[in-house]
Amino acid sequence: MEFKEKNFISAVIYVHNAEKRIGTFLKTILTVLEENFEMAEIICVNDHSEDNSVSVIRKVGKAACHTTSISVLNMSYFHGLETAMNAGVDLSIGDFVLEFDSTVLDFAPEEIMKIYRKSLEGYDIVSASPEGRQRLTSRLFYMLFQRCSSSFYQHMGTESFRVLSRRVINRVSSMNQSVPYRKAVYASCGLKTWNLRYKVQNARTDSDHKERRYRRRLAVDSLILFTEAGYGFSMLMTGMMMLAAMFMLVYSLVIYLTQKPVEGWTTTILFLSFAFFGLFAILTIIVKYLQILVNLVFKRKPYSFESIEKLTK
Repeated sequence: MEFKEKNFISAVIYVHNAEKRIGTFLKTILTVLEENFEMAEIICVNDHSEDNSVSVIRKVGKAACHTTSISVLNMSYFHGLETAMNAGVDLSIGDFVLEFDSTVLDFAPEEIMKIYRKSLEGYDIVSASPEGRQRLTSRLFYMLFQRCSSSFYQHMGTESFRVLSRRVINRVSSMNQSVPYRKAVYASCGLKTWNLRYKVQNARTDSDHKERRYRRRLAVDSLILFTEAGYGFSMLMTGMMMLAAMFMLVYSLVIYLTQKPVEGWTTTILFLSFAFFGLFAILTIIVKYLQILVNLVFKRKPYSFESIEKLTK
């Protein structure tokens, strides 16, 4: 016991139709925590699984020692990764919290302690990412996200798991009424972060159709909430409509002066052109106001600091 970590640690694991993977994954996490921590807890968030995932968790739980507790948080219906993990983190009580977004065991068990020990060096958020090429859809999403967002989102990428200090959780709770996309909120909280990369040991398993549909919807929502993609698109369309209106103005005058158009044609074309331009301009203003409201809701904290250095006692 004297060589084990004194900090209480919580592990929150997202589970959805993971009957074939959760047994091995949970045993690995349990072994790491029991070997390295005096006290720990594991919270398996069952996001309305339709297979025998919970039964497998119960079997593994019987083998846990008294120093590590295993709980199952059963969601009433399918909530998706972000909401389900928020529920698990809210239930956790550890000084540090490990978040596992998937039950795919493509990393060596020692990687867990690597990111934990890195957090003890003063980093409040330490994440682990697989080496190698990202999926094309993920690469496109993060490229667009970073291009359309502020500087503190520039280092976001694919992550498999992470460790959070209790300070991160408290700050995020004070900053946001809800957390629709954890990685973006963690990146903007202002605390020190670090990312470690590990060699992938096994091929990753594809998610089911519910998870894929949820991730597509999450990608669109995140781009709207945390970036200026919507406002940029509105500005682009407004600019294009302004050019189109100017072109139609010139075109209508040329037709009016050189030909004999139907009575009222020139006026109608000019009215429609500038009406569409005005409509897009108004929509752009509305989008900007909505963006400001979103910032007030999801970024309510007016300031953030990375650390406090006390120079005198």
